[in-house]
Amino acid sequence: MSFSGKTVAFHTLGCKLNFSETSTIARLMVEKGFNKVDFSKPADVYVINTCSVTENADKECKQIVKQALNNNPEAFVAIVGCYAQLKPEQIAQIEGVDVVLGATEKFKLLNYIHFSKNDNTLIQACEISDADFFVDAYSVGDRTRSFLKVQDGCDYSCTFCTIPLARGKSRSDIIENVVANANKIAASGVKEIVLTGVNIGDFGYGRDIDGDVKKRKEYNFTDLVKELDKVENVERFRISSIEPNLLKDEIIEFVAKSNRFMPHFHIPLQSGNNDLLKRMKRRYLRELYSDRVAKIKSLMPDCCIGVDVIVGFPGETEEQFLDTYNFINGLDVSYLHIFTYSERDNTEAILMENPVPMAERKRRNKMLRILSAKKLRAFYETQLGKTSTVIFEHESKGDFMFGFTENYVKVKHPYSAELVNTSLEVILDSFDEEGNVIVKLKTGVLV
Repeated sequence: MSFSGKTVAFHTLGCKLNFSETSTIARLMVEKGFNKVDFSKPADVYVINTCSVTENADKECKQIVKQALNNNPEAFVAIVGCYAQLKPEQIAQIEGVDVVLGATEKFKLLNYIHFSKNDNTLIQACEISDADFFVDAYSVGDRTRSFLKVQDGCDYSCTFCTIPLARGKSRSDIIENVVANANKIAASGVKEIVLTGVNIGDFGYGRDIDGDVKKRKEYNFTDLVKELDKVENVERFRISSIEPNLLKDEIIEFVAKSNRFMPHFHIPLQSGNNDLLKRMKRRYLRELYSDRVAKIKSLMPDCCIGVDVIVGFPGETEEQFLDTYNFINGLDVSYLHIFTYSERDNTEAILMENPVPMAERKRRNKMLRILSAKKLRAFYETQLGKTSTVIFEHESKGDFMFGFTENYVKVKHPYSAELVNTSLEVILDSFDEEGNVIVKLKTGVLV
């Protein structure tokens, strides 16, 4: 079938990993003749990449499908990704959906496209045990930075999480291919690469031939970081979310002396109460977490540290929540990503007693959002007066553009098209009314 002149639009929900995979699917389609258009425009094909973590995923999916069909009622609509793997029959009930593709089929989307509406929705969602091979992916073209997939799946059994059910076993790319992809990204003009996956600290683990026995390959995540540090055409690498038990001293020590890996870590905590961590089946206690933060700050005092937290986990008492609140308040961290616990089918947590009332979950979420804002402001204040290098992004708001320093301080500067995707040495000067840091040019010369 010829796709020449046909148009396709994409909508991505969820994590950086999903963005990398959407971008890869888009490249495959463009190579076959599709023209990519914005999702708000009429298109022949709409592709919606879904997330299993998003609250009200079914409702959100319905709204996005409706938006697509308002733009073109005859469009072919494909739903792919994690939610498509977990709830394919539920998605198939959404009016206007033509195909639902799960974990192993989403990269084969071209095989299922035609240009008439299906009378019945086609479902292709494998047994998740079959998702035992790695498909590489990376994003380019949409952003100043690129998300580079290095790992997929997870072997952890956290009691609140459906990701292993949606993405399968932990598996990773080989170092040579990751480096090759990094060079391809650099050749496109992107200056910053974010390494992403489900559990990237698990990089280097593989499966034997029968897919059952986990074995260590000859390399690990530290080896990957060291090899990527040699990729000269990339100015910046960032490590996306990494489990505290997998964030080893050697990784922290290497980043501290690297010129390309940025002083910025995002480390899931989920709870600051040890009893809850055990009930969540996390693989650490809070003492290890505080040790990781202390290690980072001892070597990189200006390092930005982000934290994931879940509030309202079943059985979480007010005392346990305050334990988490006070623990985080005492940590030298920079910002929080707060998740209100929501029940997920086929998890252990959904069967646990003493669910926290939703109003109370939302109250706790609000308390931590206020704490996060205070933490971020305090971190930014420590950076005022310092000189940093900013890469400015395409994003603009009014007459201003934005960018991020090496240690992830978001800065604001009067818009200038010639500064987009450029590195500029600046002095962090003051705050605007929204809490962004206003910068002054130090030399006026691009670096």
